[in-house]
Amino acid sequence: MSEQTTKPVLEIVIEPQPRWGLKDLRELAQYVDLLYFLVWRTIKVAYAQTVGGIAWALIQPAFQVLVFSLFFGGLLNVEPDGGVPYILFSTVAVIPWTYMSATMSSASSSLVGNAGMLSKIYFPRIIYPLVPVIFNLVTFFISLILVAAVMIYYDVQPTRQMVFLPVFFLLMIITPLSVGLWLASLAIRFRDVQIVMGYFMRMAIYLVPVMYPTETVPDEVRSLYILNPFVGVIEGFNACLLGKPLYMDSLLTSAVISTVLLLTGLFYFKRMERVIVDVV
Repeated sequence: MSEQTTKPVLEIVIEPQPRWGLKDLRELAQYVDLLYFLVWRTIKVAYAQTVGGIAWALIQPAFQVLVFSLFFGGLLNVEPDGGVPYILFSTVAVIPWTYMSATMSSASSSLVGNAGMLSKIYFPRIIYPLVPVIFNLVTFFISLILVAAVMIYYDVQPTRQMVFLPVFFLLMIITPLSVGLWLASLAIRFRDVQIVMGYFMRMAIYLVPVMYPTETVPDEVRSLYILNPFVGVIEGFNACLLGKPLYMDSLLTSAVISTVLLLTGLFYFKRMERVIVDVV
């Protein structure tokens, strides 16, 4: 009677690490092609079968600026300090806010909206929140054409504060990503996050200096107002491009809050990676 021998079964268990480290960055670099593919797919889906195509990246903010200029600049006669035309102020404020609001909204729903893909194959889950960060940069750079056109029309000359623009550009990316990581992680367990985000995004524009200049905010509430990290970013773009005062209090507040949210958001996102497939 021959003895039957059983071969050991090779079992591979993939478990996310409890915290972020260099290993995660190296792993993310290995999946950069997947990130590129998802970004390119998002671009094609966003503008496929549209008459305007990529031109919508200019049309949408231009229409928003026009509405704000007619209502606030015309009917309500809102006048930014320093003799800056309202339409110029609004253009410079709308462009970064459009990027941040779109990125935050898309990143927050990125995991729940792609639940099917998450359960099929393994890849770093943070790729999905990163897709809107990069995709919206494409539309941001295109919409800068609108900013340049309005600045040229009003003969606005570059100021010395332009050297700070890379700082605010970096904050413009970090701030919505940090908030988006938190919301994406929370949405895994609490689907109410998606409902709340819908209402919040409709109201959020009233909490940032897009329709109105910062100077109209009373001094008594400014310390509370600048706790909104998006405020510092928009004020920074106004300072760098229009020569308005550079408020260091809002810059530092935005930088500190965004950094804290990013670090804690990465930690919590990493923690929730363990249960994403089971819960989503």
